[in-house]
Amino acid sequence: MSSRRRFLQGIGAVSTVGVLAGCTGSTDSSNAGSGDQTTATTTIATSDSVPFGDNRATFYMSPSEPQQLMEAQYAPVKTILQRELPVETATLRYAAGYSAVLQSLAGGTGDIAETGPFAAALGVDNNRCNIILQRYGYGSWTYASVIATREDSSIESLADLEGERVAFADRLSASGALYPLFMLKQAGLNIGNLPTDSGDTSFTAQFSSHAEAFAALERGQVAAAGVGKFITLDDNRELKNGFQYIETTTSIPRAPIVVSPELSADEQTAIKDALLTANESIYVGEDGEPDTDDDLWFSDVREADDETYQPVVDVANELGVTTDLLDS
Repeated sequence: MSSRRRFLQGIGAVSTVGVLAGCTGSTDSSNAGSGDQTTATTTIATSDSVPFGDNRATFYMSPSEPQQLMEAQYAPVKTILQRELPVETATLRYAAGYSAVLQSLAGGTGDIAETGPFAAALGVDNNRCNIILQRYGYGSWTYASVIATREDSSIESLADLEGERVAFADRLSASGALYPLFMLKQAGLNIGNLPTDSGDTSFTAQFSSHAEAFAALERGQVAAAGVGKFITLDDNRELKNGFQYIETTTSIPRAPIVVSPELSADEQTAIKDALLTANESIYVGEDGEPDTDDDLWFSDVREADDETYQPVVDVANELGVTTDLLDS
């Protein structure tokens, strides 16, 4: 883990409202580097004052999909953690949002979590999490953010969104808020204090989740939606019928796995090694079968740290976003 440093510059306070993950993907057949699940358990000295002192590892899931489905998706992860870590049990928890995930990690009630790039960057800067791994999905270590509209819409460019209603995912989502707002700003629209308070903006913004933002576009309630590209695709990985992209940003680093800063260095390493050396069965969900509904969206992990997510931080700096977003 690289030495901690301040990520975000400037001042400002941002409110936190709901969250849905901005970094999902689909299971991919490539699992190079996944390794073998038979790694010996690491021996770690623990006490009642450290997270593993309670003989339990708690994994928090951000609510990108329904709870029951995510619990099925992450069931093999729970099994690996329980087997490879010096704990009696591993537990899955479904969080209310990114903020809840980071709060649990900072307080030591959570040990491991999957979250989004932007939330993780803010969490690192506020000493609420440490980034240990990056996930691989859709055949890439990166993904895309889009601003989409309906094909029957009169919207042809971002400039046409002036005076219109635009839906976004959560304010802490990289692909569903941070990057779409950056695209709008680059196009010359006034984004006010977003993703903080709206203030004087060229358009009316509404925040919810990737799924709900795109659903609002489908229902014709908004002129456009700024979301992760993944939510706009059909089962064949093609753009759903009836929609078009106005603007796209690619090469956003895919979502990380993070751990509590309350964990010792040895405990953090044990978690990282357990997931790095797990074989591909960890990605196929509770039923143990590939290409079914409970597959994880990602199919591999690699070591990562705060530097991996510097591109996200750079965009946040351009928008004047600070870590106050997590505390308001």
